[in-house]
Parts: sequence; C-alpha cells; structure tokens
Amino acid sequence: MHTDDLSTPALIIDLDRLDANIDAMASVRPGRTLRSHVKAHKCTELARHVAERVGSDTFCCATVREMAGMITAGLGTDLLLANETVDVGRLTGLAALAGEHDARVTIAIDSPETLAAVVAARSAGPLDVLIDVNVGLPRCGVLPIDAGSLADAARAAGLEVRGVMGYEGHVVGNPDRAWRVEQVAIAMDLLRRAHDDVGGEVTSAGGTGTYDLHEWAAEVQAGSYLLMDTAYSALGLPFQQAASVLATVVSVNREAAYVVADAGLKAFGMDHGEPTVVGHTLFFTSDEHATIIPSSPDALAVGRRVTLRPGHIDPTMSQHERAYVVQRGEVVDTWPIDLRNW
Repeated sequence: MHTDDLSTPALIIDLDRLDANIDAMASVRPGRTLRSHVKAHKCTELARHVAERVGSDTFCCATVREMAGMITAGLGTDLLLANETVDVGRLTGLAALAGEHDARVTIAIDSPETLAAVVAARSAGPLDVLIDVNVGLPRCGVLPIDAGSLADAARAAGLEVRGVMGYEGHVVGNPDRAWRVEQVAIAMDLLRRAHDDVGGEVTSAGGTGTYDLHEWAAEVQAGSYLLMDTAYSALGLPFQQAASVLATVVSVNREAAYVVADAGLKAFGMDHGEPTVVGHTLFFTSDEHATIIPSSPDALAVGRRVTLRPGHIDPTMSQHERAYVVQRGEVVDTWPIDLRNW
C-alpha cells in the first residue's frame, strides 16, 4: 500500500527516521542507561521495535494502563510507573498481572499516602518502589530533605526501595542549551542529596531535552526523541521528526487564496502550539479542518495530500488508533496505538 491509498487523517511514522533517532540516542545513552518512556507514543509495537534494535529492556510509563499493556505484550522485564497513584484497585490489578507474567514493576512514591497504596496492593503480586524527588518542576515529588524518611518507611513496610528519580521538566524544553546545562546541575544536586539518604542502585532523571547533560544520573527517561515534534525540534537536538499526520485537501477557495484539509484540532496535541504544514503555511485549525495558505495559487487542489507535523508528539499519538509505518512512501506495517485512553 502507498500512502496515497490511506484514508485521512492518517498518523505516519517514517521508519528510517525513527531508526536514525534510536541509533542517535543509543550512541549517547546505550542499553540500560536509557529508560525509554512509553508515554511519548503509547504503542507496544514501537516499544518492541526499540527493544529489538538496541537490546534495551527497561521502560517507564505514565499510567497503569500503559504498564499493564507493556506486561501483557511481554515487555515487563523492568517497568517503572513514573507517576504517583493512590488508586489501590488499579495497583492491585497491576501487581496481580506482574505476578502472573513474572514482570518487575516499580512504582514512584512521594508521600505516606502513595506508599500506603502500594503496601495495600502488594499482596496481589510483587511491587517495588522508587522515591520521586522534587527537583524544581512544580508537580510531583517529595522534598529532598524528606526523601530518606519516606524510604525508611517503605523499607519498614517490607518494600524494596530501588533508588530515586527526579524529573527536571521545567528545564527540558528551554532552547538555551547553556541554561539547560546550568539548571540540570542544580536539579541533580538536589537529587544527589536525596539519594545520599535513600540509597539504592537506581538514579533516574531527565528527558529528551536533557538526555546528554547527565553525568551523575545512571539512566535517563526519554521518549519524545523517537518521533519528535516541532517544539523539541527548536532545541537543535540530533533527532529528526519521524511522525506526521497526512491530510487531504477537501476544499479550495481561490478568491481568498486558501485551502482546507481534513485534519484539525482532534488530530493533534495543541498545547505546544499548532502543527506546521510541510511546504505551506498554516492559517488556523478548527475541530476537523486545517485551513492552509498554499505556497503558490495552484500548489494545492482538491484531493491533494499535505503533511502536517505536530507541535507536541505525546498527546498527538493519543488522538489516533493506529500509526502507519512508512518507508519511501510505501506502508510497511501498521502499529496499533494500543495504550491510549485510561
């Protein structure tokens, strides 16, 4: 099948660009020094492709659903739920699934309440914990000074505390590399101090925007590098935009010099800005449409295809049921986005 045969809007993954991104990351973060983040694509087939290409079997996830899907797909060698949850029911189901499939599951905790949820669920199956430390991002994480006491409480409850994690999400997207270097050092000083009190073999941090700025943290949690988006592309990273949305021109207004394609707000994550149109200029998006200013008056006719690149890849992936894997215009595979939704 050629891409011209696809119904649109269609989520496209360029396999050659994807593989180049995997290889570029592996040259800096080989093997288990990268904990590839599933939240960026929500696709077990893409995760399997990464594991087979570089031989890395450690992943992190954002939701219990992602964790469960990875275990069921046989990718549960070492999974980290990098977000807190107090949903004992979901954690109990996850623990049972881990026991059934002999998977290693680690849960991030940052409070007595999140610890209590893991303790309540662990009777169903094996669960370890990692202390999530606040290193500057105004989101989750225990204060560094309190990390040791939380780890002590977890061990007293009979849990294995594997180490610490800290996500400098307030740093990863800044285009000033020198500033990122400076701020990563500050964040990692906080995480290092917490680790002195917590112990454990795991020191986990970072993301795509800071993947090569970590000397102390043993592993980096990066996911967007695989497919990229226009926001991360502004940072000058050595990764190519491998994902796009293919759309079809469905209307032309010659008098006003615009055309309309069939991929709108519901086909993209818009929080980092609107998508860009390859070779043309986006005017605006609405629910089901992209209004485009063509590069020349006759450049786009009804029925022509246009390629749009998302501003934020993670939520864009969650808008689609499948991705078409493409090499040089030919569809070579179809990967379900099977970990989307809750």
